[in-house]
Amino acid sequence: MGLPGVRSSGHPKRPTLEGSVAVRDGRRLSFAEYGAHRGPAIVWMHGTPGARRQIPLDARLYAEEVGIRLIGVDRPGIGSSTPYLYPHVRDWTEDLALLVDALAIDTLRVIGLSGGGPYALAAGAAMPDRVHGIGVLGGVAPTRGADAVDGGLLRLAVHTAPLLAAARVPFGVALTGAIRAVKPLAGPALDLYAAVQPPGDRNLLSRPEFKAMFLDDLLNGSRFQTSAPLADLILFTREWGFQLEDVRVPVRWWHGDDDHIVPFRHGQHCVDRLPDATMTTIDGESHLGGLGIAQKVLDELMSLGPRAVPDSATS
Repeated sequence: MGLPGVRSSGHPKRPTLEGSVAVRDGRRLSFAEYGAHRGPAIVWMHGTPGARRQIPLDARLYAEEVGIRLIGVDRPGIGSSTPYLYPHVRDWTEDLALLVDALAIDTLRVIGLSGGGPYALAAGAAMPDRVHGIGVLGGVAPTRGADAVDGGLLRLAVHTAPLLAAARVPFGVALTGAIRAVKPLAGPALDLYAAVQPPGDRNLLSRPEFKAMFLDDLLNGSRFQTSAPLADLILFTREWGFQLEDVRVPVRWWHGDDDHIVPFRHGQHCVDRLPDATMTTIDGESHLGGLGIAQKVLDELMSLGPRAVPDSATS
């Protein structure tokens, strides 16, 4: 169980519930829950890197105020989630179904930040009978298959994919050790990272509540392991196990027009191929801009549904 948090500026509100559930093959997925335990559920998928507490403070407080059940989920290899490499992104939705079943959730909405975007879209493709809406914040675009788009930093991972796949486990061990070694300097390291970012991300990371959230998420999530970012990179260089045209759930996409990690045109490319999607440009913001409008994102998602699902919809 998590302890109730504090509301004072710069201190993240801690989870009202935190734990893990059993999924396939004897593995476990860990989660952190905020807001109203019996409210409509929104699952928040963290970025790459990130973990289950990578949810803005104002989103946590707003969820409590309006009665939303907001749940962050650790992907395999971060936090207390068992390390695992899915064959493709869609495969994770079988674990998601077991997670929400264990939490007594019938229907949900899903938000994906950056590297969490493909996982959110996969939930819409695989679970149209349960997912009422999807929000994507600067989400990663496909690099393989019919929906592939070229360019962006992720192309570096495409070229190194064979090496990443072959050395994923030792790389993960080395990364975990490196993070543990620099933990005492985590605050100054985040300041240094912020200093070389575009104005949008630099301004956001200078705000005490966001700095505290990122540090809490990093230090909590990396206590035992840090292989999830490597698994993400490998999966993003493969076909996702579905095409964008398969996501018939309503999608609302937000993207900073100064995004230096995932180019804005990548987001527009995806929106143009999704059957029911709209793009909202976050003017003057870079990659993390969606975190600064979390309340608007939650409001927009809650306006999607409940919706009628065709009899032919299958999971």
